[in-house]
Amino acid sequence: MPKQTGEQILQDKYSTHRRAAAFYNNQMLNHLNSAMESFIAEQEMVFISTSDSSGNCDSSFRAGYPGFVRVIDETTLAYPEYRGNGVMASMGNITENPHIGLMFIDFFESCVGLHVNGKAYICENKELETLQLSKEMVNNIKEQDGIKVERWVVIEIEEAFMHCSKHVPKLKKVDQQIEPQTNSTKKIDGDFFNVKQNKINSRVKN
Repeated sequence: MPKQTGEQILQDKYSTHRRAAAFYNNQMLNHLNSAMESFIAEQEMVFISTSDSSGNCDSSFRAGYPGFVRVIDETTLAYPEYRGNGVMASMGNITENPHIGLMFIDFFESCVGLHVNGKAYICENKELETLQLSKEMVNNIKEQDGIKVERWVVIEIEEAFMHCSKHVPKLKKVDQQIEPQTNSTKKIDGDFFNVKQNKINSRVKN
């Protein structure tokens, strides 16, 4: 008898089989349908989750212009990696453990979310053609993203399903100049949480 998954064990424990079966049958796909593709093409942000080979988890955030996460086909997505802090936490995890979860949420209209789970790998810019993209799409990616994009993360989709709007706050976009990496018009440096100063104080005390 196959070993039960964590989901199945808890469905037994809490007697949620009927609800779970309805969800699996009516809400979950192993690919993107046209409505999901259109939804992703409108999104300007996505939350991602990865873990290393030992299961240590990391969550992160990616953003760009609408459609910056590219739908290659119904089973493949790709998102750009820009210059960051150099730690390479998410991509480092992907090199050890390809499993990835993406969470798209429309905070401004429907308040609906879309989960996309699958396996990821890193694709260098020069390797874009290996994704079997049309020359037109490759040129479009290079033209729109330009030299800012250092590389891409490609996701081979295994699951796609809705996250309902319950408890998702509806937000409003503010049309003003915002400093990068902040939600404020006031410029904030890279030590917003005073980590550097705390470490300096700790060394002084010791």
